[in-house]
Amino acid sequence: MTDIRIANVSRSFGSVVAVDNISLDIKAGEFFTLLGPSGCGKTTLLRMIAGFADLDGGQISIGGKRIDTLPPHRRNIGMVFQNYAIFPNLTVAGNVAYGLKARKVASDEITERMSGALALVRLRGYGERWPHQLSGGQLQRVAIARALVIRPEVLLLDEPLSNLDAKLRVDMRGEIRDLQQRLNITTVYVTHDQEEALAVSQRIAVMQAGKIEQLGGPREIYRRPVSLFAAGFMGMTNVLPGTVAGREGVRARVRVGAVELVVSDAAARQGEAVTLCLRPEALRIIAPGEAPIAGEARLEGTVTNAEFIGALIRLDVELSGGTPLKVAVLDDPNSRAIPGSPIVLAYDPARLTVFRTGAE
Repeated sequence: MTDIRIANVSRSFGSVVAVDNISLDIKAGEFFTLLGPSGCGKTTLLRMIAGFADLDGGQISIGGKRIDTLPPHRRNIGMVFQNYAIFPNLTVAGNVAYGLKARKVASDEITERMSGALALVRLRGYGERWPHQLSGGQLQRVAIARALVIRPEVLLLDEPLSNLDAKLRVDMRGEIRDLQQRLNITTVYVTHDQEEALAVSQRIAVMQAGKIEQLGGPREIYRRPVSLFAAGFMGMTNVLPGTVAGREGVRARVRVGAVELVVSDAAARQGEAVTLCLRPEALRIIAPGEAPIAGEARLEGTVTNAEFIGALIRLDVELSGGTPLKVAVLDDPNSRAIPGSPIVLAYDPARLTVFRTGAE
């Protein structure tokens, strides 16, 4: 297993700073994801590790050896591209064996390693097929086999599932994660898909404008975002500007429009302007007559829209004074949450994230 160290790395394209003085340590055997919107610098950073983009400053080391001064073919890195980069004029076997032939590996060993790589990605017996005879998922497996057959120290994947349909994306991301765990290979994965990143990663770097906005495990980043950008990018959230109206022990009351929300924040000061983030799934519907759960807070409102999307129902709720709130609950055939109906919601105050914006 091999670690990756990125130290003060920068890259600009004209006046555009794509990667802005990033330092990052990726652990040996880790599945690490660079996540962010288009233009945030994640693919540029990946290409710098691979050797396909030069550094303006900084250093990159793999296994303690500096590699940013080496050409790509001397970095012992396996790369899977967004468009697969499969050679249409070569069979599956020819595609997988390409890197080995370029390294002048003996023919007997090429055959053995190529067969092993195809078996690893569940394509045993596909060696004589041509790329046009394969599905998108099979082409993706060929690309992964070609990257792994050279026995790289590090595996890099650049948006590898973006060309697949929704169901196949889910299947393939599971296969990639399982394969990475079996091989225990250090892996850097680039995606703009938040769900994909949460599902496969051990750690995630959320990027914005060439910098790392937040670094941590999937649960930490989703549940405890460090900024409004991270909160909003990592899924749907209610962003509620308000003012601290008072304190009750370790809790504070925050006035949002005409209502007050209870938050667990010992540092909030009365009169302070804050912004609250509350995930839609952190809210639950209270049935008429249902006894309160200790520690929960409640809100009352009116349902303005209900959207059935299978396993979930997404609700738009209007609180007293007109404050809008999005709610996501599991499908319940007996639910009476329909447009125009009153609704009572409960939440755990610890599940709100508080961002300070100043004092009024």
